Amino acid sequence: MRRVVVELKQLSSDIISTTVSLFKIMIPMIILIKVADELGGVTLLGELLEPFMDMLGLPSAMALVWATTMLTNLYTGILVLINTDVSLTVAQVTVLSSLLLISHGLPIEGMISKKAGVPIWVILLLRIGGGVLFAWLQYVYYTSTATNQHVAQMFWQNESPVYENYFDWTIGQVENLFTIFLVISILITAIRLLKLLRIEHLMAFLMMPLLKLLKVSKEATNLAIIGITLGLSYGGGLIINETKKGNLTVKDALVTVMLLNLLHSVIEDTALVLLLGADLNMVLWARILFAVSVMAIISQAYTFVVKRKEE
Repeated sequence: MRRVVVELKQLSSDIISTTVSLFKIMIPMIILIKVADELGGVTLLGELLEPFMDMLGLPSAMALVWATTMLTNLYTGILVLINTDVSLTVAQVTVLSSLLLISHGLPIEGMISKKAGVPIWVILLLRIGGGVLFAWLQYVYYTSTATNQHVAQMFWQNESPVYENYFDWTIGQVENLFTIFLVISILITAIRLLKLLRIEHLMAFLMMPLLKLLKVSKEATNLAIIGITLGLSYGGGLIINETKKGNLTVKDALVTVMLLNLLHSVIEDTALVLLLGADLNMVLWARILFAVSVMAIISQAYTFVVKRKEE
């Protein structure tokens, strides 16, 4: 019984700390986005990023969702999404989710990667370019097969109400934030249960053969597993420490950090986009194959370049 009480206290603490951290970012962004909308900035941003949305078969309104997610996190991007009056198919939700899963939180996660030894421009190229490429491949697949063209059933209601004044708009945003809080609570609880069931160990077992394709050390592979299941902040921090200690080679650090930029928090992030109605096979299994394949090519290219320099 005592252990249950301790677990519940820790769970409550995790939910509160996570919510507070996210809301510190999300609330200012909500206000900034509202101001930008009033000044016509949203329309301008949509026009600037509209070519990418057209290329991916998405409405131009999704440009703001993508831009917000790149600057902040998935939660904030989803909050913007549910405030757009757009209906999406399962295919479109999956394409958008895949784009957001790879290219989100760039300022913070970019700095973590830089400390681990990867230049910011490389991270931006990898994550923005990789996100667009992965999403485009899915768009081509869905277009050619005409699958998942039915309307997605989202956990959140994505029909944007018309607010008559700023007070009503504020109440609407508070309701949205409360919904986000509920989702955070459910996700953190589910993740803790999965950890108790050692699901992350099963993920590690399933991914080990794929990670061998990267030809990095066992230590780097273990760190990659941590980052893939728990997040870039965890994995990146460990990689920084191990690199400083001299336990990882330059190649191990670079390849592992770049892999984590394409693939991290697979449990939490995947669960989050599934609530939008995304296709599990694409946002999880296809994403894993895509990330490992890209990094296997980069790893081989790195080895080739190094050998040429040594000759």
